Amino acid sequence: MSRSAVTPKKRRGAASPYAAGAGGPPRGAQAGMVLRPYQLLCVICSLGAARGPKDPALRAFAQRVRREPDLPLTLACNVGDVYTFQDPGNADDTAGGPDFNRKRDLDILQRLDWPPGVTLPARTVLKSVHKHITTVAGLCAYDGVTSKAWKGCPKARSGRYEKGHKKGLASILLPRSQAEMAREKETSILALRAARVVTIRPHILLCAVCQYGQGLRPPYAEDNLPELMDIILHKNPDVLIKMARQADWMMCAPCPSRAPKLNACVHMLGSGGLSNEKRDLDMLQILGLEFGSTMKARELFRLIFERIPTTQEVCKRHNRSPSVWWDTCGEYNLEKGAPNYAKGRRALMKKLATPW
Repeated sequence: MSRSAVTPKKRRGAASPYAAGAGGPPRGAQAGMVLRPYQLLCVICSLGAARGPKDPALRAFAQRVRREPDLPLTLACNVGDVYTFQDPGNADDTAGGPDFNRKRDLDILQRLDWPPGVTLPARTVLKSVHKHITTVAGLCAYDGVTSKAWKGCPKARSGRYEKGHKKGLASILLPRSQAEMAREKETSILALRAARVVTIRPHILLCAVCQYGQGLRPPYAEDNLPELMDIILHKNPDVLIKMARQADWMMCAPCPSRAPKLNACVHMLGSGGLSNEKRDLDMLQILGLEFGSTMKARELFRLIFERIPTTQEVCKRHNRSPSVWWDTCGEYNLEKGAPNYAKGRRALMKKLATPW
């Protein structure tokens, strides 16, 4: 892997990703990096080495991802055809001929169901590769070497990739610390109890009902939904609830899958926010509300229970992994709604005196 592989997104021979006259990148756009698909396997393979990656560029990539796990990462490879616009050239080819290098990159992208030139958060890319490519057999080398041009990587049969895969990604994608999450839990609960208006992203109101039906009660470490329901049921059923964007701090502050700098949700292979953003909008459309809409809790839950009898319409997902739209909740809701939502809905309708 050469130093040219981990560069800012603009690279030699590549067209700008932004249309002419569009005024440049979106406001707040993050400077990205570019990798060949096979180099993702090199990153995981390096985790199986005794002292980590020797390649300076691999080390630089890993270090940056530790600091910026959701930076935009573009996967470019030599394809030609209608994808010529993103072809990076052969400077970063490894052992084997150019056709082996082209085939290896395309095999990896096909396994992930991604097109050449795709740009995704680095966290999503690494987690998806880790989930769907458990061995480099048949990718970085073949059982039968038909010619020198197809010999492949000499490390492919060493077991290093598989060892690195078994170690996992925690040394690169650093988890939130228990101390940080505990502090966030304490601070956000104090804010919740004192709030005249509670901010919350829309769809997790359904999660609150599911949790209630499941029997979850305060204290709960990973979010503040049980505490919110306790306030509504036992202290203030008319507390104001305001629809908020993304992984809003008041409810999601202690969540292990919250990226505080982005106010984002990074569960489900790092792409949880994408599916959840659509859930929020689907739910607002069903309820006839918008971000910023504010209602008394009792009235809001009455509206939810009237218009959302099952989680299917909001939560189901037809996309299968490795799609960035996939998540376990969406897959679970394909055939039926969540039973804990139905159970929680029945119980809460009685407690909130909803006259159905």
